[in-house]
Amino acid sequence: MPKVTDEIDKTRYYFVDEAGDGTIFGKKHKVIIGTEGCSQFFILGLLDIPDPAKLQVQFDDLRASLLQDPYFKDIPSMQYHHNKTARAFHAKDDIPEIRRDVFSILRNSMGLKYYAIVTDKYSVLDYVQKRNQHDANYRYQPNELYDYLIQRLFKNFLHKDSMYNIVFSKRGKLDRTIALKTALEKAQTNFQKKWNIFSNPIINVIVSTPPETAGLQAVDYFTWALQRLYEKKEDRYLSYLQDSIHLVIDIDDKRSTKYGVYYSQKKPLNKVALEWRDKTNLPEI
Repeated sequence: MPKVTDEIDKTRYYFVDEAGDGTIFGKKHKVIIGTEGCSQFFILGLLDIPDPAKLQVQFDDLRASLLQDPYFKDIPSMQYHHNKTARAFHAKDDIPEIRRDVFSILRNSMGLKYYAIVTDKYSVLDYVQKRNQHDANYRYQPNELYDYLIQRLFKNFLHKDSMYNIVFSKRGKLDRTIALKTALEKAQTNFQKKWNIFSNPIINVIVSTPPETAGLQAVDYFTWALQRLYEKKEDRYLSYLQDSIHLVIDIDDKRSTKYGVYYSQKKPLNKVALEWRDKTNLPEI
């Protein structure tokens, strides 16, 4: 008989964003991983925020204060028509002084829990090439990678509470709400099969944008910090937020297990932990 969890009558708020991209091929099916404008890694981040309304007020107040500060009046990103910092915090676009203020809020916000999953796109390329050997009609699509990572990341995070409001950052023009719900349902099914534990929470999938939702601005900052480590070998931003970094799954580090490596509070992720990648020969493309 399957076990049934004693769900707490609580709503949990998750905010999801990505860093990097799922692109592997350019024109004429040329592999472009790691070239200018195309990342080597694709990262999916999940931020558990216990009080999204409080964080919204903090971000709105900070932005209002910055917009009134004459120090920033000639900064392009602080002009509304540029659709950047003046409308929403975005780590890639924000200047260092503003970025520090946002990081300070996140560092001092109680209860934030960040989880992420990272894949090396050379491993994705290897999968695609091997699959094509058996199925010449198979064509890789970046959304396929995104949905798979959703299943892996959410596997253990949908069974403890009675309701989940999961806010995804809008991607492109297509409405992918059904695809996202399907990926989350598969994550639930995989958890139930593994642990024989059944739960039936309400799961609300919400697609939004950073200007509308402070939670998406916050998860962008966490995921950007993680991306800086993987792509730039710079870990100071991630270290600054370490108290909120609860899990990072590096699914392609299979030196010890086929499931990858799980970094946690007891086993923190930093640039030393990734030095082995510098010694790994990348495939010729």
